[in-house]
Amino acid sequence: MNRVTSTDYDSPVGPVLLTFVDDALVRLDVAHDGLDLARESIAHRLGVMAEPDSAVGASLVAQLDEYFDGARREFDVPLDFRLVRGFTRAALEATCEIPYGEVASYGEVARMAGVDRAARAVGTACASSPFSIVVPVHRVVRSDGSIGEYGGHPEVKRFLLTLEAEALLGGSLPVSEADRVSV
Repeated sequence: MNRVTSTDYDSPVGPVLLTFVDDALVRLDVAHDGLDLARESIAHRLGVMAEPDSAVGASLVAQLDEYFDGARREFDVPLDFRLVRGFTRAALEATCEIPYGEVASYGEVARMAGVDRAARAVGTACASSPFSIVVPVHRVVRSDGSIGEYGGHPEVKRFLLTLEAEALLGGSLPVSEADRVSV
């Protein structure tokens, strides 16, 4: 039987619930509506309430700290794709190919995933990603270059894109105050 555990993480973009099945991340939830609601949602999806265990998530917490400090560009955590179906997995895996600090359009990601003209499906995959931040769906933008909604929180997407751009340039990127949205 699989062990389901969770760890809370206080990120610059809000509270995060990390949920693991055994040692694999099954969901990273930026809990805009609160950690309790996030816990209930994942318990409903998995059919079991996760037990709190900070030891299981310690490595990912350290990696997230490094990422938000601008020192980490990729995550090294096993992913459990049980909450992902069909083309969504291919689209999410394709987003991992977008280099740190760069962006690709929904259409480009569709081509990377092997299905031309599936830009809308990529948008749906990104919006429903159970691995926000770790799988960089924030690097996927509209064909006109605008950033899009990011699950109704474009300020989080802007924050992540700005963080990566500034880290690449050693913090010297001129960012307008409008781009520095507080989350």
